Amino acid sequence: MTANTNYDVIIIGGSYAGLSAAMALGRSLRNVLIIDSGQPCNAQTPHSHNFITHDGAPPAIITEKAKQQVLNYDTVRFMDGLAVGGKQTADGFAVTTENGSVFNAKKLIFATGIKDTLPDIKGVAACWGISVIHCPYCHGYEFRGKKTAILANGERAFHLASLVNNLTSDVTLLTVGKADFDAAQLAKLSARGIDVITTPITEVMHEHGQVKQVVFDKGKRMEFDAIYAAVPFTQHSDIPLSLGCALDDAGRIKVDLMQKTTVDGVFACGDNSSMMRSVAWAVATGNIAGAMVNHALAAETF
Repeated sequence: MTANTNYDVIIIGGSYAGLSAAMALGRSLRNVLIIDSGQPCNAQTPHSHNFITHDGAPPAIITEKAKQQVLNYDTVRFMDGLAVGGKQTADGFAVTTENGSVFNAKKLIFATGIKDTLPDIKGVAACWGISVIHCPYCHGYEFRGKKTAILANGERAFHLASLVNNLTSDVTLLTVGKADFDAAQLAKLSARGIDVITTPITEVMHEHGQVKQVVFDKGKRMEFDAIYAAVPFTQHSDIPLSLGCALDDAGRIKVDLMQKTTVDGVFACGDNSSMMRSVAWAVATGNIAGAMVNHALAAETF
């Protein structure tokens, strides 16, 4: 990478959303720096699905191909590193990396994703993204007709059950405590043969990330092939918050339809600002963010 420290745009996060934004900007001859820490949330996921032309490809392969194509544009640079700070300046923004380097840009795009907070249950982390999964659209077809658990409670569990019920008739809800469903929801679950188990879980038994059994408190075991888990999350980067970007009630960065945050000159795309956690959505929102940043830059100089 060159010693240049001044760019039109800095993109923090170099996975699907960030690379998509960079392509739109590179094709508009904008000088772009992508800073990426190399910690994608789907690092363990063996195959990506529901993204046309790449259905079934390993996520890392999609990312690498995208990176190669984006870096064919001469004005785009990629830096392996962790952005740890950001501040507004007279001309835009300054971003500081973990090694103390400082880079300046007129606009910022955050494609930083989120960090899943997995339950403290032995075996879950080893299976995450493999057979303990979050999305029926991303993973459900591969587990169609299989014995499936849903590790969630309340509205989120009920929503997942409605989607998963279309993929398999063998569904069990694991609430790990008192069930939070109203009478109508319980009646609907019962009518579809979906049991609700409230017993705490001590371990998920697996082989190389493939779920085999769930072990409950006091030793009871049940066999499953897959577990959908609705887990909480935090922002992968706290820089947007430090700049004043507002979050919604769920903890995602607030953006408008053009991916603009509540701070002028700052945009966000991908998982950090949407409940739609998919490669296709990340690419789409990244493309919008890149185009809108280019539009903002053009409006300032035309």
